[in-house]
Order: sequence, then structure tokens, then C-alpha cells
Amino acid sequence: MDRWERTDEVIDRVEQTLLVILLSVMILIAFLQIVLRNVFATGLAWGDPLVRNLVLWVGFIGAALATREGKHINIDVLSRWMPGRGKTVSDILTHLFSFFVCGLLCFAALKFIKNEAQMGNVIFSRIPAWIPQIILPITFGVMAFRFGLQTLKKLSQIMKRDSIPNQEGEK
Repeated sequence: MDRWERTDEVIDRVEQTLLVILLSVMILIAFLQIVLRNVFATGLAWGDPLVRNLVLWVGFIGAALATREGKHINIDVLSRWMPGRGKTVSDILTHLFSFFVCGLLCFAALKFIKNEAQMGNVIFSRIPAWIPQIILPITFGVMAFRFGLQTLKKLSQIMKRDSIPNQEGEK
């Protein structure tokens, strides 16, 4: 499990670095567009489409980071009032379901990217539309990986508790 956690940490560092860079570029281009339009009555033809695609990237990378930190949207009405083991089982089922949903979304995003590549759509400066959209299957795959990792962690917690001998059984 350690190897998988180290892999997750590397992915986390890459995501955080990408977020800082992409957010900085996005703010810089948006600011430049405002100055160019208001002061010089011109603008960058590729500026707005690039900012829109950067918003997509920042949003999806942020979602993957939220998954790592357990800050994703979830419905935990029942698990709040469950005792320890019940909450753990509920968490396992929730993470497992999320794992499968993200896996399916990753697969669907791959099919979408394949279709975009076949259609040959371009966004700006003759860049194929599928290139900025590649973030979709990547982040859904990362989220599926993280939900799977969280499921395994919870399962190992249950197994560790079961393997600890009971005080009464030791007599």
C-alpha cells in the first residue's frame, strides 16, 4: 500500500504545481485582455478560448485534489449517526461506488476524446479540440484511483480491528 500512497503523493505535487501555473497564466491572460481591450481597443484572438480551457483544467484538477483530501461532495446523512464499524462500512460503500462512477466517467471521457479526434475539430490556432479536453479522462482516472485507494485503506482498517484479539479472549 505504501507504493500506492507514494504514487498518490507524487500526483498530488504535480497537481498542485499545475494548479499554481495554470491559475497564474489564466489570471495573467484575463488581465492582459482587459488592459488590451480598454486601453488599446484590441485583444488577443486566442485569449478568451484559452482562458475557458484553463478554467476547465483548473476545475478538474481541483476536483481531483478535493478527492485526495476527502473534501469532495458526498451525502453522509446516515453515516453521521452510525457507530464506528457502521460508519466505516458506509464509507467503504461510498468510496467503492465513487470508484466505479469515476471509472465509468473516465471510460466515457476516453470515448469522447476519441470522437473529438476523429471529427477533427479545432479550438484556436489550429489546436485540435481534443488536446485541452484530455484533462477529462486523466482527472476521472486519478479520482477513480484515489477512491479505490481510500476503499482499500478503509478495508485494511476493518481487517486490523478484526485481527486484534479481544481482551476477554486472551484469558
